[in-house]
Amino acid sequence: MGKLEIKDLHVSTKDGFEILKGVTFTVEDGEVAALLGPNGHGKSTLLNAIMGSPHYVVTSGDIIYDGKSILDLKVDERAKLGLFLGMQYPAEIPGVNNSEFLKAALNARSEKPISFYKFYKILKDACEDLKFPFEMTSRNLNEGFSGGEKKRNEILQMDILEPSMIMLDEIDSGLDTDAINIVAKEIVKAEERKATLLLISHYARLYDLVKPTKSIVIVNGKVAAVGGEELFKRIDKEGYEWIEKELGIKIQKEQPKVVSLGTCATRENYERKQ
Repeated sequence: MGKLEIKDLHVSTKDGFEILKGVTFTVEDGEVAALLGPNGHGKSTLLNAIMGSPHYVVTSGDIIYDGKSILDLKVDERAKLGLFLGMQYPAEIPGVNNSEFLKAALNARSEKPISFYKFYKILKDACEDLKFPFEMTSRNLNEGFSGGEKKRNEILQMDILEPSMIMLDEIDSGLDTDAINIVAKEIVKAEERKATLLLISHYARLYDLVKPTKSIVIVNGKVAAVGGEELFKRIDKEGYEWIEKELGIKIQKEQPKVVSLGTCATRENYERKQ
C-alpha cells in the first residue's frame, strides 16, 4: 500500500492560471480521507495533478507516494505504482473495447499475461458484485453509457485492478440510492484490504457509508482545515459560511474548470500497450 504526502503543491493550467496555491497534507497508509471544499476551488485539480494529468503543470512543491516523489512519472507509470483515479467525467473512447481495456490494464501491472479464463472469472464476479450488466463489458469504453453506468464502470475498473491508492472524484454524482449503496459497498471492500482512499463528494450519504477518518477542506486553492468525521458532518449541516466567519478566509468565486485526463490521454496510453 502507500502513504501520500502533498508538500507545498502549486499547480497551474497550461496557460498559466494558478489553481492550487501551496497545498500541504498527508494521507497515511490505509487511511480514508474526504476531500471537501466549494466547487471550483481545486479539489479535482488536485486529484488530476496527483494522477499526472497533462492538462496541469506542477510549478512547485512535491507529490510523494510510498516515500518517493512521483512528479517525473507519466500517468501510466503512476498507475503501475498502484494509483487510480475514478474520474468525475469519464471519457467515451470509441474503438476501445471495455473488457480489452481492462485486460490490458491488468497485464500492464503483471509479470505475465493473465489467462482468458482467469480474466473472465474476475470480470464476471466484479460485474455481479456491482450489478453491472456483463454484456456492457463487450461495448466500447463508456460509449453510449449513461452517467450512472460510466461511474459504475469506473468502480468496475477499481475492483479489477485493486489499486493501493484510490482517488474518486464525485463517483456518486448521478447515481440513485441503490447504486450509491452498491458503490459504497465496493469502496468499503477496498478499505478492508487496506487501500488508501481520497474521496470527493458533495453528499454526506457516501461519507456516512464509507466512514472517512480524515477530512481535508480546500478553499481558494489552499488547505483551510483538517479534521475528522466531525468536519464533514458540520459542512453537511452548515455549508462553508463558518469558514469565513471563524477562520477569516474570504471564499473566492468558482475558478474556471479544465477537462481532466481526457479522451486523447486515455486512448494514447491504451494504444501504447497494444
